Amino acid sequence: MRLAQLSERSGVSAATIKYYLREGLLPPGRQVNATTSEYDEEHLRRLRLVRAMIQVGRIPVATVREVLGHVDDDSLGRTIRVGAALWALPQLPEPDEDDEYVRGAHREADALLDALGWDNAKQLTTISPAYRQLVVALAAFRRLGYDWGAELLVPHAKLMYQAAVADLDFLETRPSEEEKVEAAVASAVLVEPMLQALHRLAQEEESARRYGFE
Repeated sequence: MRLAQLSERSGVSAATIKYYLREGLLPPGRQVNATTSEYDEEHLRRLRLVRAMIQVGRIPVATVREVLGHVDDDSLGRTIRVGAALWALPQLPEPDEDDEYVRGAHREADALLDALGWDNAKQLTTISPAYRQLVVALAAFRRLGYDWGAELLVPHAKLMYQAAVADLDFLETRPSEEEKVEAAVASAVLVEPMLQALHRLAQEEESARRYGFE
């Protein structure tokens, strides 16, 4: 398809598509002549992913470029490829290791991983952004006086493991290796806000059932 057709099918303006091409967010099209290129379904799929990352995920263009660089790096195995792409997504600020609440949060996070038997996650605690986010959130919660720790987090973590299994089951339905990694990124960007929304809806439902509307 030509640029105008790509724009029409994606709902993205031609000017924006040209900007994404210049920024390296989309691979170049096949050159037809000096002024015309052709694009295919892979361009359309990638364009939709880029739009989701920028519009829904609010991810800066430079970060999108970095994430997609890992997505396209076929020199890596799938686990490393997916991990590198996800780790490049925006994260919470780094924890202050001198903070007493952070030290306590580390202990609870480690106890949680032990209770769950998540040995692979335990091996990555020094480099995993997800582990650091858990520590930051736990420390902030405990600083407020809420004594959340491993015991209270276990049922939440088990639910998230079920969600992760569903994510990877979906990933396995994609036909190519590149699409599998793209699906992992899309899940991180889009499933997380859906899970957050479902959590809040569930809280609203349970609150109404327990306490009514008075």
